[in-house]
Amino acid sequence: MLSRRVGEIIDSITLSGLTATGFHGVFPEERRDGQPFVVDVTMSLSVDTDSDSLATTVNYAEIAAAVEEIITGEPVNLVETVAGRIAQRCLEHPLVEGVSVTVHKPQAPLPQAFDDVAVTIHRSTHVQRTD
Repeated sequence: MLSRRVGEIIDSITLSGLTATGFHGVFPEERRDGQPFVVDVTMSLSVDTDSDSLATTVNYAEIAAAVEEIITGEPVNLVETVAGRIAQRCLEHPLVEGVSVTVHKPQAPLPQAFDDVAVTIHRSTHVQRTD
């Protein structure tokens, strides 16, 4: 069973719909032609609402730049790998305690009509197990 510390307040900062062209996929045409990837990131942290200082929170512009760098960077086969790299980068920020990352691949190479293909992962730095 997972548990949190009693009285802990967790807030979140969310970036939705961050879009960039990447060259991820298992098919040669995906690696050659690229396609849009759309990312949603929700970071869990305790937000200091009294300081009014960027130094006491997560600079979402920096997170957006990191996400874009990963999308446009080294190609990988799986969207799951892209999501994992984004989550890892977000968790490198000392205030981020958890993150949910959804990577959308709206032009995935499927013969069926569809609106979206997406992978969502959840990662945390402070998960305690109680048995």
